[in-house]
Amino acid sequence: MKRRDVLKSMSALAAGSLFPAPAIWSEAKAQSRQETLLAVSESGPNNLDIHGVGTNRPGYEVSWNTYDRLISHGTKTLPNGVASYDRDKYVPELAEDWTITDTSATFRLRKDATFHDGAPVRAKDVKWSFDRAVTVGGFPTFQMKAGSLEKPEQFVAVDDHTFRVDFIRKDKLTIPDIAVVVPAVFNSELMKKNATEKDPWAMDYAKANTAGGGAYKVAKWTPGTEVVYERNDNWKGGPLPKIKRIIWRMVPSAGNRRALIERGDADISFDLPNKDFVELKQAGKVDVVSSPIGNGIQYIGMNVTKPPFDKLEVRQAVAYAIPYQKIMDAVMFGLAKPMYGAPEGAPIGIDWPQPHGYVTDIAKAKALLAKAGLPNGFETTLSFDLGAAAVNEPLCVLVQESLAQIGIRTTINKVPGANWRSEMTKKEMPLIANFFSGWLDYPEYFFFWCYHGQNSLFNTMSYQNKEMDALIDAARKAAAENDQPLYEASVKGFVKKAFDDVPRIPLFQPYLNAAMQKNVSGYRYWFHRQLDYRTLAKA
Repeated sequence: MKRRDVLKSMSALAAGSLFPAPAIWSEAKAQSRQETLLAVSESGPNNLDIHGVGTNRPGYEVSWNTYDRLISHGTKTLPNGVASYDRDKYVPELAEDWTITDTSATFRLRKDATFHDGAPVRAKDVKWSFDRAVTVGGFPTFQMKAGSLEKPEQFVAVDDHTFRVDFIRKDKLTIPDIAVVVPAVFNSELMKKNATEKDPWAMDYAKANTAGGGAYKVAKWTPGTEVVYERNDNWKGGPLPKIKRIIWRMVPSAGNRRALIERGDADISFDLPNKDFVELKQAGKVDVVSSPIGNGIQYIGMNVTKPPFDKLEVRQAVAYAIPYQKIMDAVMFGLAKPMYGAPEGAPIGIDWPQPHGYVTDIAKAKALLAKAGLPNGFETTLSFDLGAAAVNEPLCVLVQESLAQIGIRTTINKVPGANWRSEMTKKEMPLIANFFSGWLDYPEYFFFWCYHGQNSLFNTMSYQNKEMDALIDAARKAAAENDQPLYEASVKGFVKKAFDDVPRIPLFQPYLNAAMQKNVSGYRYWFHRQLDYRTLAKA
């Protein structure tokens, strides 16, 4: 598909002119509209288990609202007036209080907390859940490791209502890591009943069934279509939510999602093209909230194990061929912070993200390809997550067009959203457009996930460099020991190394946008970029 066709079709969809928006309130009419909230998005969960293999980002939303964690975050107001989680403030959830020493953290659990089936929550459930997270492998295990939570022996059920984490090293990220999505607390007895010899952690069961005690229960899940939640009226982890019923519908058409929010049929809409958010905000019929995504970057990634992307000159050529400003104008409509074009000689700081020095320079890109021995270019595949097509598709069309000017002929590969995470895991895609944001808003956390030689899921470039690893490890150690000079030197070192080796090309730091009816309140921005239903209300 040509660029003009994509942009024309996206505009038509945004206006809702190609397809009539479906009437989707039929199932909820029997419920009071004030007690039922309807959310629409482009794609939905492929797995209800946060520890599952290939669980996508919408799956995080299910886990966040149906499971509890020991602790969570407080609230603050961003400079733009949007309510947000507070990275530096922790509040009780399953734990009433906690004590932290140099060697351990001890959590005292609520005595009135229960799971959805009425079973009491005990410290043995917390231990079983943490043991599961560090044992099953893949994303959850690496996430726990990011906070030095690595071995079942670290987790101790002292008594029914006391749980202790023993530290294996000093790590500034340990406590923050306990408050992310992964350390959800499962009903261990229910899970064990559904485990088998081949599946001791009940992964098959948890994929389609929840076993938590969170504020909401999954009443129905139709993959690719909808998730229906009912409030857990016995929830003790915080104030009882005001919304009794949540209906989350998957509406692939951006035009239909816009039409549903404009005519008042949907309460909240995510994943619209940025052009739609700009126009909706200007029209003023609905509220539009936009927040920069902390520790997040949209990027072009090159797998350095796949020739010719193993050559530095090829990666640099791609970096100079990216149509940065066209992407900002035609795809993002200003709802992003540029991460390119830093002035030559500009000092590297310790903030992340920060812009690199590459700009669009086709002549320089051609010269670099020739230097790499590829004056006539080459053919490759450019892949993206179809579950985020509103940004990815027009972005990839622009990149495809620009790379063609230097002889790189790309075939665009649209990967269904439900399959994107598993395709990333294979690390076979040579060239991708993708987005990553670190749950813990620290540069060393981002780089641990994306550039460290342990080659995590999100090191999509398969980049491995011992000097980079040493700088990341040094920053983590310095942060834990409050050695600010070493920390700053290490962060500046790994940022410079990333820009010099350029295995991935940062494009922009996007905003998280949501459109909602004016009678909806309580929206809060979270690091996981999903909806927290617990604070929402309707007038």
